[in-house]
Amino acid sequence: MSFQKEWYKQETDDAEDNKYHRPTNEEYAFFNAVSSGDIETVRKNCEEQRFTDSNGAGILSRDPLTNMKYHFVVTAALITRICMENGLEMEQAYRLSDFYILKLDNLYTVDAISELHHAMVLDFTGKMRLLQKDGTSKPVTACIDYIYAHIKERITIEDLANYTGLTTSYLSRLFKKELGVSISDYIRDKKIEKAQNLLKYCDYSLIDIANYLSFSSQSHFIQAFKKMVGMTPKKFRDLNYCSTWTVKDNPHI
Repeated sequence: MSFQKEWYKQETDDAEDNKYHRPTNEEYAFFNAVSSGDIETVRKNCEEQRFTDSNGAGILSRDPLTNMKYHFVVTAALITRICMENGLEMEQAYRLSDFYILKLDNLYTVDAISELHHAMVLDFTGKMRLLQKDGTSKPVTACIDYIYAHIKERITIEDLANYTGLTTSYLSRLFKKELGVSISDYIRDKKIEKAQNLLKYCDYSLIDIANYLSFSSQSHFIQAFKKMVGMTPKKFRDLNYCSTWTVKDNPHI
């Protein structure tokens, strides 16, 4: 049987069995709630278990568990793109989606998949809520995206100006006006935030972290860290190190 004939047969069977997809306006309302940072609406959707409601969801696999996983991936893909269109940093959005889809590989119950789905959509919604509060322009959002994606590199104002197509002076004024901090200070702060995670969850030496984040020297890294956090990297690690999360390989995240 050709695919076309098979399709016509399935379409007829679905119509006879009254199998119809739920209205698109319901999906649009949900995705809009996520992209606008509407935590309350998204949480209500999760509490009502709309994701596990098979009525109108469509059949992507004859196996119920596989079908649910396919719908999860579709949801992740749509949310990722909608959130990016509304200002979420591109690399952050893709990495967040990849993270949850990889988690999906090791789940084998409906409840576990549903719980992961709720965590994912609430995570995206929370990030969009913070972004909505920022109210940043496209050039500044592009800079934030670039910094996030190149955090381990040495980033200059000239790099960002070339990336956005603006002059360094105009971009610097716009960035400071919208975020209340200079570009160089923002880059430094984001590097220190990354360093905090490496100190908490990994066992890399201070010089390894300094080199990984492209600080000019270990002493420069320590000075910048202490200025932002209020203590040295060693003191921070002593207070916050989580040995159960230790990673032995070189940092890649």
